Amino acid sequence: MTKPKVLVTGHAGYIGAVMVPMLLAEGFQLVGLDAHFFDGAGLPELETKIPEISKDIRDVTIDELKGFDAIIHLAALSNDPMGDLKPELTLEINYRAAVRLARLAREAGLQRFLFSSSCSIYGASGSQALDETARVAPLTAYAESKVRTEDEVSRLADGGFSPVFLRNATAYGASPRLRADVVLNNLTCWAIATGKIHITSDGTPWRPLVHIEDISRAFIEALRAPRGAIHNQAFNVGSNQQNYQVRDIAEIVKQVVNGASVEYGENASPDARNYRVDFSKIARVMPSFRPRWDARSGAEQICDSLAGTGLRVEDFQGRRFTRLAQLRFLIESGRIDSFLRWTRGHGFATTAK
Repeated sequence: MTKPKVLVTGHAGYIGAVMVPMLLAEGFQLVGLDAHFFDGAGLPELETKIPEISKDIRDVTIDELKGFDAIIHLAALSNDPMGDLKPELTLEINYRAAVRLARLAREAGLQRFLFSSSCSIYGASGSQALDETARVAPLTAYAESKVRTEDEVSRLADGGFSPVFLRNATAYGASPRLRADVVLNNLTCWAIATGKIHITSDGTPWRPLVHIEDISRAFIEALRAPRGAIHNQAFNVGSNQQNYQVRDIAEIVKQVVNGASVEYGENASPDARNYRVDFSKIARVMPSFRPRWDARSGAEQICDSLAGTGLRVEDFQGRRFTRLAQLRFLIESGRIDSFLRWTRGHGFATTAK
């Protein structure tokens, strides 16, 4: 039986660079779509090459979507600090462009639309573990964009078009497009570069974590799952065993990085983003999905991936490993404009499938 043909937006990003080879190993036919803002970022590892459309997600046409069976939509301004750069751009790219993509996908006859959402939509919810029926309380432009996209794309569901919303816990893990601006990766980088694990809050906030390989496994299972089991539903992606307080994550990193110590910022206070998540639904509905990583093995993987690099603070806080720093560089150097569009003489020309 022929496996579905899948368009992966953001295929050259942090998660996409890990997900693509996993999808290929499962026999899926793939085409990528990416704006390539972060080419050259991360680690100097060979990347899996697939046919691609080099294009801004805001400019996709219906003709480019015809012939696909499904979309995995990863492309987005990817975290809260980037949302702070220009909140209206986060809504334009993460929300309006995503809804437009879903509409075009439905018109083009695609059957399944897998949207990469986020557990950050639960916001300031405290220590009670929240399932998919819980009230959402987005605190940032990034989280708000995910809530609004889920709401509007859900209304597009019909007998032929099946959206699924995968609410990922906070990602971690090594990737050819490694990011140091997510909590476990960041604390591990601090420990490697300085011997100190720097925490800006008081360490009490809860965070659910999930490795990017396990995120990829969830998307693979969502492609395989019977339509009736997942149609127009949301799934928290992670495991109940990986709800950590930030101070616990720091202690795990301390155990992994020899000689490291934990350091709290001056006048550190609780972070408003504080939430625990219940992941029972995905384990029940997609029983083949079983996360294989935890925070300790993830921190060990990051250490291994950075061994011998001579990592310095300016490296992991700079544009190679921090998405906001890279975008600021592209804007300040005139490569992209203030609307995050490539300027004349820079960027790419659209390529066909």
